[in-house]
Amino acid sequence: MKVLGITNLFYPDRGGGAAVFSDLFFGLAEKGHAVDVVTTYPYYPEWKNKSGAGGWAITEEQVCGVNVRRYGIFIPWRPSSLWQRVAYELSFSITLLSSLFSQRRYGIVIVYCPLLGSVIFAVLRVILTGEKLWINIQDIPADAAASSGISKWSAFNRAASWLQRALFRRGDVISTIAPAMVKRVMAIVGGDKEVVFFPNWLHRSMDETIQAERSEAERPRGPIRLTYAGNIGKKQGLMEFCEALSRTSREFLFNIYGDGGEANVVASWVDQRKDDRFWKGPFLDEECFVRALLSSDFFIITEKAGVGASFIPSKLIPCLASGTPVIAVCDEDGPLGHEMREYQLGPIVSWDNLELINQWLDGPFRETETYRRWAENCRHRAEAYGRTRAIEVFEMVCAALEERRSS
Repeated sequence: MKVLGITNLFYPDRGGGAAVFSDLFFGLAEKGHAVDVVTTYPYYPEWKNKSGAGGWAITEEQVCGVNVRRYGIFIPWRPSSLWQRVAYELSFSITLLSSLFSQRRYGIVIVYCPLLGSVIFAVLRVILTGEKLWINIQDIPADAAASSGISKWSAFNRAASWLQRALFRRGDVISTIAPAMVKRVMAIVGGDKEVVFFPNWLHRSMDETIQAERSEAERPRGPIRLTYAGNIGKKQGLMEFCEALSRTSREFLFNIYGDGGEANVVASWVDQRKDDRFWKGPFLDEECFVRALLSSDFFIITEKAGVGASFIPSKLIPCLASGTPVIAVCDEDGPLGHEMREYQLGPIVSWDNLELINQWLDGPFRETETYRRWAENCRHRAEAYGRTRAIEVFEMVCAALEERRSS
């Protein structure tokens, strides 16, 4: 089977789902499929070209059996700016156009959508070539832009929603990663289109790192240790959470690791506040991330109020595999809230009742049956995010599509 993957996030980037996207294509190549990926240079979540290569040059390399072609992209210096984000999205579509002149044709084109620009190119490609298209929706861009405050223009939001619907409907397979997102995508594309629930998984290297580190890890003593690690942007609302948390008199240690559009705001706040309970560090490599997880009492995941069903954070899965309970600051009816509530992975705190977090900040709490049950629930739920089964399902669906195309 010949597979083309289209994604703006790919190895060596890890954030924003890049590790999972890469792992899928690596896994397909391992099983003997011919896999090409068109992507850009590593830049996320720092929002800067980390490769050292010319940002608009086209380069080719082979990574783990996958043929990778990298194209330029406009990288916003203010990711929260609407017009810089529009330029960012469209630049990827435009630079990929040159790949259409290649004579290579594929049985299946798989596009990952945190970036609508990727989907624009993918749809244009399959219209011209007749290839089959799988759209995997990791983030619902128009919803996220409106709810996070990046776009406050109602006319723009309506136009973006119309474009998003038109693009999503072109998929021969449409999938997304959480039950609540399935419902939202079905509402977007209409009842005549099927939307498949296809969750992300714990990619191989992260799984191996957790297994290697877990046997030697010890949960800390002393104050409750909280950790946040990953992208720090508008839709996380981490700054508002820090301000609310600082108003409590409880003892805790909150280590924040990450980068992104709002990272400097959080770092400046920590420096100016001079509250020893807060510490800000850089985005972690995989091994350090796992160690931070295993040395934490709770992992903090924040989703700004109103984000709704637009996304679910990929960092939830390593938390589960490490057995680290999560404090989720989010809407209860969103994808994250649903997952937390359904499987009892830790407390859910709403944005209008942040003071409720106080009850989880007592050191002795980690010795309670409630805490032990959350940790056990996390480990049990992690079994649903296995890599092998996920890749097998992907293979079966792709094979069915290729057979349909041939017939």
